[in-house]
Order: sequence, then C-alpha cells, then structure tokens
Amino acid sequence: MNEETPTEQTPLKRSPRPASRQRGQPRVEPAFPDPEIPRRFRDNSFQSSTTLSISSDPRNISVHSSATMDNTKAVLLKVGFDFFILCCVGFPILIFFVVGDPFKRGFFCDDESLMHPFHDSTITNWMLYIIGLALPVIVILITELLRNRAKHSEAQPLKVFNTDIPFWVVQAYKSIGMFGFGAAVSQLLTDVGKYTIGRLRPHFFDVCRPMMAKNTTCDDAVNHGRYITDFVCTSEKSSTRMLKEMRLSFPSGHSSFSMYTLVFCAIFLQSRMNWRGSKLLKHFFQFLLILLAWYTCLSRISDYKHHWSDVLAGGVLGATVAIVVSNFCTDLFAVTRKRSIMSLPQTRYELSANHAAPVNGSQ
Repeated sequence: MNEETPTEQTPLKRSPRPASRQRGQPRVEPAFPDPEIPRRFRDNSFQSSTTLSISSDPRNISVHSSATMDNTKAVLLKVGFDFFILCCVGFPILIFFVVGDPFKRGFFCDDESLMHPFHDSTITNWMLYIIGLALPVIVILITELLRNRAKHSEAQPLKVFNTDIPFWVVQAYKSIGMFGFGAAVSQLLTDVGKYTIGRLRPHFFDVCRPMMAKNTTCDDAVNHGRYITDFVCTSEKSSTRMLKEMRLSFPSGHSSFSMYTLVFCAIFLQSRMNWRGSKLLKHFFQFLLILLAWYTCLSRISDYKHHWSDVLAGGVLGATVAIVVSNFCTDLFAVTRKRSIMSLPQTRYELSANHAAPVNGSQ
C-alpha cells in the first residue's frame, strides 16, 4: 500500500497553518465577502451597520450594533447642497422682480384688446401662495404620515443631533424638496417669457393713459393707425409697480404657478395615496385640485389681467413642468417602473413563440 501508516516515528501529518493567521489571533471577516450583496447596503450612509468580533474562544462572540449611528454630518451636507441648488434657480427670479426691465412693446390706438378697465384680482397673491404652496405641502406631510402608520415601515430612522428622524419625514422631505425645485423652475421659465415678450395687459389704456410726442393722445387723428412706441404714461392712480406689471402679460404667472403646484399635488396623490376604503376618494381629491387650478386660470381672464392666450400658455407651461418633474425627477413611480422592467422578457426563451405568456392568476 502506498499510504503510510502513522506510527511513533512517522506521526500524522497536519497541513501547516497559513502564515497570515497565527494561533490565538482572531479571525478577520471581510465586511462584504459576497459581491452579490446589493450596493445600497454598502453605499447607503443612512443604514445601520453591525460589527462582528470573533475571538479564539468560540464562546466569546460579541456583536456590536451601531444602529444609533449619528448621521448629522451627512444629512447637513445633503440638505445644504439641496438648498444651494434651489437658490441657484430661485435667485434669478428675485433679480427679475427687483431690477428686471421688460421689453418695451408698442401699441395701436384702436387696439380694443387693450381697452378693458382695471379690476382687482379675484385670486390675490396671498391666496395663490396658500393654494399653491401651503396646500400641497400639507397634503404631502399628511399622506406620508398615514402611509407610514399603515405600512409600519421597519426602516432605521436617521439620527441628527442625537434626535431620531422618522423615515416618513425623510420621504416627505424628498417630495417637498422636488416640489419646491419644480416650482422655482416653472416660475423662472414664466419670468423669462414675461420679460422677453413684454406683452401689454388688457387694461393697458386704463392704467397708463399714454401721451405721445407733442402732447398728443389717442384722441388725436394723427395717431390713428400708427404703431406707437414713444409715449409716456400720465395716469396718476398708477404706481411704479403697476406701470411695470402692465408689460408682463405673457405668459400668465398665476396660471403657470397654480397649474404646476396643483397638478403636481394630484400626481403625488396618484402615486402615494393607497386607501382601500374607497377608490373614488383619491380621484375626488384630484378633481378638487384641478378645479382650483382651472378656476384660477379663468379668473385671470375675467379680471382683465391677461389675454386668453396668456392664460393658455401659462397653464400649459405649468402642467408640463409638473408632469416632467414628477415623472423624471422624483421617485414617485420608481416601483411602477421596476415592475414594468421585470415584466419584460429576460431570456431568448421568453422571446420565442413557444413560450406562453402567464395567465392572470397562474403565477
């Protein structure tokens, strides 16, 4: 036999220990030995980590959990960077409002679309801010809170300044942050159009009372049928701000802002509100939001603040930004996209004609 029987002269051979690990030295386990572990567990700074310490004595095993790890630095960096980007979009809006100079557009004295009387706004600025800002923020907060209570999320809370931040607050922050970013983008696009076009409002003659060269007015025959660009406003009831606003008709700011905020809120409810008590309740809330936006748009025409085309352009602009931001900038429909991707054929066999599609209820 080739096998050698162990005796006192030939003791049993043992495989030598690796040089990297000596007797009595604790085993060092890699943090993530399996490359298949999802990246989110390695890169997510908000997840708690667990350290396993194993000594030479198998009975002496200790697990150290850092579930209460302080995330203050990471959270402050993220919030600060988000605030900086939001300021980059919002600061030009402030510049337009303070020192912006709209394009100087002329007029014809017989233009009947500019002869409407001045009328106070039905939807004032403070009402617009309550409807367009406060209402969506409240809806987002309440929806995320109710979802968290219904689903009992087990996600680890953030710890900021030794205070636990619930997971639903983090989700609400993401939605409100993207909502605010989209609102700033919509308003900036609107202001660019206003100051570039400089279209006169329907109440132009009532607010301005223009006087042309040689102290002539529109009542003089010399100005009939002539495009007038050189004039001075002589109305005593108009302030400097009103004289500036009379050139900012296109597109409608009220229309674009209300359509963006309320359409975004309706899309948010479509994604996040999942109450099984009544299927129509969610759609009823969505209808109320769209109705508020529609009424705001119509009031701008009846108040002679804008031409109908200004309101149409503003409404389309705001709704378009809301659809783009909610679908491509947020994760409101991330689960739906993932399900649609997983339902696509993954193998050549599934693409073949012999592969029958699963019938509902057979999965």
